Amino acid sequence: ILNYDIMARFRRRTCIILLLFILFICSIMMALKTLRPDRAGFGDPFGLGLLPELQQRTVLLDSKQNSLNRAQGDTVTRVSNLHSIAVNTMKASVSPVKKLEEELSSPNYNFHIFYYTWYGNPQFDGKYIHWNHPLLPHWDPKIASNYPKGRHNPPEDIGANFYPELGSYSSKDPTVIEAHMKQMRSASTGVIVLSWYPPGMADENGEPTDDLVPVVLDYAHKYNLKVTFHIEPYKDRDDRSMYHNVKYIIDKYGSHPAFYRHKTSTGRLLPMFYVYDSYVTIPEIWANLLTVSGSQSIRNTPYDALFIALLVEERHKHDIHRSGFDGMYTYFATNGFSYGSSHHNWASLKAFCDSNNLMFIPSVGPGYIDTSIRPWNNHNTRNRVNGKYYETAFSAALLVRPEIISITSFNEWHEGTQIEKAVPKRTGQVVYLDYKPHKPNVYLELTQKWSEKYRKEQEQWLM
Repeated sequence: ILNYDIMARFRRRTCIILLLFILFICSIMMALKTLRPDRAGFGDPFGLGLLPELQQRTVLLDSKQNSLNRAQGDTVTRVSNLHSIAVNTMKASVSPVKKLEEELSSPNYNFHIFYYTWYGNPQFDGKYIHWNHPLLPHWDPKIASNYPKGRHNPPEDIGANFYPELGSYSSKDPTVIEAHMKQMRSASTGVIVLSWYPPGMADENGEPTDDLVPVVLDYAHKYNLKVTFHIEPYKDRDDRSMYHNVKYIIDKYGSHPAFYRHKTSTGRLLPMFYVYDSYVTIPEIWANLLTVSGSQSIRNTPYDALFIALLVEERHKHDIHRSGFDGMYTYFATNGFSYGSSHHNWASLKAFCDSNNLMFIPSVGPGYIDTSIRPWNNHNTRNRVNGKYYETAFSAALLVRPEIISITSFNEWHEGTQIEKAVPKRTGQVVYLDYKPHKPNVYLELTQKWSEKYRKEQEQWLM
């Protein structure tokens, strides 16, 4: 009996030690996944296969789409009605504006945040848009065959790993737009970088949204925010079409009080345009538009502006300089995914920009997960670690003393980079991620915290 008791105690002790060892190994693996070494090269299969196709590819609306729009009612009329509703709503709420100003943090116009208005639901759009995102197959058919196909089925099943507090909303809903503006203002961001396609064009999973710009501008103005444009890689984008589209934006929206203009070191006030996937177009084409001697030069015209290129690979910095761009941004929230998104490269990029009279705008994000639409892409997930990943990115950005910091993103739900409020949700098929143990607004609060820290440190830089 004594020997049996001794053996039983030994087995229990061994099991406990083994369990603790397993937990220790698991915690180490989670930490390594989260703080993945940012030395990872850009040339992994994810980078090679998804850029420039990582984001939305553009499609012209064909006659079938146009007839579908007509069957659902005239889009322009409906958006005009929404605009009227928005204006009337704001007129009715003029009196609380001063109270809002007192309650909310002051906007930081050096904090720019990427914003998407491509979401739709049956109430406002006649159908779900983007929430029903398809599952994207892997480019290798052998790997693709191991993963599910099809598309998501809102409102319970959406193309995101987190679930919005506002539900599967429509970007046309004035109450949603106002809620977004209030959240962005509470985070002490100052400039909304609005994803934009030319009229009649959209990403391959969406529909045109240019008609929504006036409503966004109006609500942004109510919250003392500014709006600039993130020009997406639309079909046949080149020097000529860019000149036309920049002229269109400035002519149509440039007189709005919420239209963003950046004060340069020479005292000029210029619009700013972020150009996504800029590297797809060769430097010689960009130079036609962006250099003084270019055949389509926009320089020293009423449509001159600051043009910010996307830097992915290291070699792009030389292309950006040759092209005539005014600066570069890194966009991706995945540390180590690309050369530009790797925090340890920011110091050398900032030095290159300083020596070539360019702006360097690092992009920080709270994490990354896109397995709801790319189920095979788990290796590029970056866990949020209850906000620590986000704060690490901000810390890395402040170290290089940038003139502007960009945030990826307010509401790119498909890639899990959103700081918009998210809530816990469980359905029969899906358990969504959430921000617990924190509240739904934790990433807005962290952004506000770092906005204030940036302001204080910037005062020291300028002394």
